[in-house]
Order: sequence, then C-alpha cells, then structure tokens
Amino acid sequence: MRNRHGSAAATAYAAVVAAAAAASMPSAVRGGWIDPDTPEEFRTTKSLLDGSEYRLVMSDEFETPGRTFADGHDPTWTALDKSDDDYSASGGGSLHFYNSSSVTTKNGYLQISTTLEETKWNQYDDIKEEWKPQMKHFKSGMVQSWEKFCFTGGIVEVDIVLPGDPYIGGLWPAIWLLGNIGRATYEASTNNIWPWSYDECDRSLQRKQSISACDEANHYGMNPRQGRGATEIDILEGMMGDPEGQYLPSTDPPVALPYADMTLQVAPGVPENRPMSGFQPMRNDSLTPDGHTELMAQTWYEGLEVEGNTTLNPFFYGTYLGETKPEEPVTRTKEEAFQADAVGAMHQLTPAHFKKNHKFRLEWRPGRGGRLDWYAQSHANSQGKDGYLMGDGKGEDWVKAYTLKDESLANLMGSKIPQEPSYLIFNIAISSTWGFPNSIPDWCEKCYDCSNSTCACAFHPGFCNMMKGGVKMLIDSVRVYQKDNAAGDGTGGQNQTGGCDPLEF
Repeated sequence: MRNRHGSAAATAYAAVVAAAAAASMPSAVRGGWIDPDTPEEFRTTKSLLDGSEYRLVMSDEFETPGRTFADGHDPTWTALDKSDDDYSASGGGSLHFYNSSSVTTKNGYLQISTTLEETKWNQYDDIKEEWKPQMKHFKSGMVQSWEKFCFTGGIVEVDIVLPGDPYIGGLWPAIWLLGNIGRATYEASTNNIWPWSYDECDRSLQRKQSISACDEANHYGMNPRQGRGATEIDILEGMMGDPEGQYLPSTDPPVALPYADMTLQVAPGVPENRPMSGFQPMRNDSLTPDGHTELMAQTWYEGLEVEGNTTLNPFFYGTYLGETKPEEPVTRTKEEAFQADAVGAMHQLTPAHFKKNHKFRLEWRPGRGGRLDWYAQSHANSQGKDGYLMGDGKGEDWVKAYTLKDESLANLMGSKIPQEPSYLIFNIAISSTWGFPNSIPDWCEKCYDCSNSTCACAFHPGFCNMMKGGVKMLIDSVRVYQKDNAAGDGTGGQNQTGGCDPLEF
C-alpha cells in the first residue's frame, strides 16, 4: 500500500532484525502451516504460466468460528492494536485505528470489519516533550503473519469478497506481501528500508538504503555486502468510486471505477524525467511540426505486460520520501531522501466482486531472472443491470492481468524482483489520500467525522451512510504453494524457500 512508510536509523530496525531469529525455519516450509480443513484437491496446484506442479505449504480455510487474533492468540496471524501511521509525511492521511477485535472468523470466513467508532488515546510529542490526546473516528482491522509465517517465492491464492459499495469511494482494502525485515505501520522498522530491492554497491545510494551492499560489516546478524529491504508486492488494492458512466482517462484499454491495483513498490526509483501522474509513460520524443523535440521521452520500465481488462496504472508512479520535518517520529536527512517507484497496473472490478467470492493469484519467481504474474478469476460474460460488461468474455477460469519481469527492473535501475522472506497482510484502511474526493472546497474543514454535519463536504456522497452499519472484507481462504529446486527448472528466478530468517539472509 502506498504512503505508509517513513525513515529510520540503524538502531531503529535492530530490534526487528534481532527478533527475526525467533522465527527461523528450515529451507522448506514446515508442513504444520497447512490447515487440515484444506480439501485434498487443493493440496497441489499447477502454475498458470508453465503448467508445472506446486505443492501446498501453507493454508488457512478459516472454518473454525470465533477465532481471535490479538497478539499471542493465534499461531499464524496477529491483528494489530494501534493507530495506523499518521504523523509522518509518508503516512499522513490515515483516519483509522486498528483494533484486533475487528478481526474474527464467522461462517467459514475471516472477517475484517471497519466501523464508525471513536478511539481515544494519549501520544507523546517528542518535540514539545508532552503527552497529547489523540482521537480517530474509524475503527478497522489489519492482520499479519509477521515473524510467524514467511516465505520467498511461490504461488499465493486468496479467495475474497471485497467490502462496501463498489460505487462509493473511501475504503482501502488490500491483500499484500511485505519483507519481514520491516513491520507494516511500524515506521521505525520500515523507513529507509521500505521498499528497497537492491543488492549492488552504489556509493551514491548507500546512505539512502539503510542495509546496503556497500556495508563491509553489518551488525545485528546481517550479512556483510548484502543489500536488504522491506520489499512490497501488492496482490490487490481496491479502489472504489462513482464512475459516472466514464472510463478513466489515460487507461488503455479503458478501465473505470471500481478497479484493483496490482503493484510492485520498489527502490531505488527513477530519479528524474519521470512519467506525469494521470498520463501513460511517454515512450518516444514529442516533436513539433518542423521536427524539433518538444518533449523528451520519459524514463520508465520497459516490457510491462497487461491483459484481461487491465491497464498500466497512470495515476501513481511512486513516492518521494524526502527530508523529514521535526515533528515526524522518524528522521531522514536530505542525503537520505530517495525516490520509490510503484510499477503497477489497474484491473477492472465489477459489482460481483463485492457480493460473492472471487480468487486472485500471484505467481512469484524471486530474485534475478524472476518475474511476478498477477491473475484474476474470470466470470461469466453477461450484461449487468448497471451496464458493465461482467468479465473478460474469454470464458476462462483465470485471466492473466499483469506481468513484471526482472529484466525490466535490472535494465533500468538495477533493482530486482523481491527475494526477501515476506509475510502476508490483509487489511482495510481509510485514508484521505485514497479514494476520497480529489477536489474539496476551501471552506471545507476536512474534519472527517461522520457524526459532524460540517464534515460531510470531505466525504463522497453516501460514504457515511454506508458506514453506519459497518463494512466487512471476507476472506474465504488463503493458500501458498511452492516448488522444490525452482531455480533449476528453466522458468526463471531463484529457489523458493520458507522461513522468516533463512541462512542466506
């Protein structure tokens, strides 16, 4: 997810790295991660890319009702009890407080709820050296497998029902992976670590990447001369809103709200001559009628492949993590500032995704020579009452939506397909930077409180009414598959492994 992370010094991530040893597992994922409720027919799967067989290494069918996920309650998952990032330039805009009571199991689903509920707490201001009362008006849930179940490479398949109304913007549901060296929403563990996927020594980047391949003697159990980072792969981020009968400009093929973002967030990013937000990357120079260069071609990743009602995402190309302000809880100097890229696509969603189960799949071949392939489950080609074409019309079980190959990264910035041990995250966020009105009148107070009528101008019409009864994201199952000796099978990428702290890291 974008705009959630800031910067940290070496001591900030020391505790996270030291804790990783406790989650060490052998190179193959332990069989104990497989849910006994997983039907035998789903104990293996075939790659949609090459047809090779993968074995199940982790699953959760969520059949046991009433599970709780507060810290220490569950062997696989932890639901957070904290405010989302809100005090840094990268995390500003978060309007919700994560509460573990918002995550439970019922009717065979993991249920993540988002409700209108005030949370009050005191927070220490390091600048003024005093405690200050804080309050948020929305309560939501985030569940992670951090420091419990981690893996590198394989196939992830999630069966979900998206939350809320597809035509009302404001919710931010997400299914994603993050490198275990950083913990989502804990800024000190991710800043200048997220979302680096770079293992070369470049002295100009050394201060920007906290764990650099230029470091001769890393501490805290790190390997010397090995670049590390909290890499992020977004399997799905839902963007809802009123399409007003129009497709979004600069999408090719045309895509309208609602849609799913499928993204790799990666650093180092393209430093200059970047694509303009709202426009597809300009691959060739723009010439005047007399043949002079009017606009130079923009620098962006080549070889990105989209299919099946999917377009490259022209609305978000990344985040510049600049020098921090004194009031922020983390520190990043001018020399440590850097650009992170969002190399992503938008896949068309329909109202059906918010009413019944649909599967999304990521095939991850990690490291040099690897690739990321996103797939979405197809559905019948029929005309819905809302006028949308329901599906891709191919009649296939799966649609390949988006492909990102390692060569696209290596050839431009020297980064690579993530190879970090990573964990699963499911959450619903509410942020004024995601799906909220693009234009708010100057007189609007932007108070984001549904109980206060003067705040209505800051929300999309119908949002607060939708939230009166709360919304839920339902996850029917999550399954992870891997293949032994994947590096030698000719499909690209490095071996697929299990564990949060494997020996090679």
